[in-house]
Amino acid sequence: MENKVLVIDMEESSCQQIRNVLMTRGYSVSIAQTAKIGLMTQESLRCSLIFLDFHMNDLDLRSIVRELKRLNENIAIILMGHSDQQNLVAEALNLNISDYLYKPLRPEEIYFKTKHALEEKKTVFSSSRVMQGVEEKNISLQKQNLLLARRIEESTKNLSKLYEDLRETYMRTIKALAHAIDARDHYTSSHSDNVTHYAELIARQMNVEMTYLEDIKDACQLHDLGKIGVHDNLLGKPSSLTIEEFEEVKQHAVKGAQILEPLRYLDHVIDIVKHHHERWDGAGYPDKLKGEDIPLGARIMTVADSYDAMISARPYRKVGMIQRDAIDEIVKNSGTQFDPKVVEAFLKVVPQF
Repeated sequence: MENKVLVIDMEESSCQQIRNVLMTRGYSVSIAQTAKIGLMTQESLRCSLIFLDFHMNDLDLRSIVRELKRLNENIAIILMGHSDQQNLVAEALNLNISDYLYKPLRPEEIYFKTKHALEEKKTVFSSSRVMQGVEEKNISLQKQNLLLARRIEESTKNLSKLYEDLRETYMRTIKALAHAIDARDHYTSSHSDNVTHYAELIARQMNVEMTYLEDIKDACQLHDLGKIGVHDNLLGKPSSLTIEEFEEVKQHAVKGAQILEPLRYLDHVIDIVKHHHERWDGAGYPDKLKGEDIPLGARIMTVADSYDAMISARPYRKVGMIQRDAIDEIVKNSGTQFDPKVVEAFLKVVPQF
């Protein structure tokens, strides 16, 4: 079973390419060019790994994945699609699929993804059900994205077009991961999108340069990325955190910056992510920066992030503040927690929230 692979794809050329690559390495490869035949084949052969095309004419993607997991909930699935299918990565994450491949396929990627997916499946299968949860999936995704970052730097030294393509792919992947992290808790499922919206309005009011505005928006989408390394029981704790627990949670700003560090073109984004919990009076973290030593984008995000946190429900507070009380709290902390100029801009645009 461990070396059995099934390809479900209408494109015969892709099927044959995968078969040629894997059979020379000792894998047994079966092919199905319709979803229904693929499901029948899997029910009979019980393959360990499925290569599944994003679009099958006879059955929608979610139905195919649901039926495959009904046959074997631990099945490894690699989703395939063309480069213009921008929601490929998001669908892979939403459906809890092992990995993804863009067409046209490359032999080294086919083998690498096959080996990685089957090794991961072995690890998951041998672990107890108690340990199979969101944290394990997040760690796996973090490793994949760090690997992708290194590959981007290695592959783009002299190939500018490829560089831009891979950069876009990485950003889509990392943003999808950030949304997946938000989705770990229904209380924060739209938090990154909300913070991005508020911060953009504040930044526009302050006439921030357009290029830097885009950096601020990217940073808002990614600002909680470091929570991938924070235990779920701390993020969802309904009571106050201990000093030790709070110190662990505080590390998420630094961890987020470390995940993004391989992408050197994101320097401004990384600075904003790292310092979005600094305070105007210097009492924040991680570096206790003060006043205008804090990046402007981080000062803007701090107000947007705090506002959304106050008006939203949380595990420790089932109902968020009313908007008026949240605004009053922002004003109250102007000059201590928040940059007064950012608060001034916030007050002018908050009716648009």
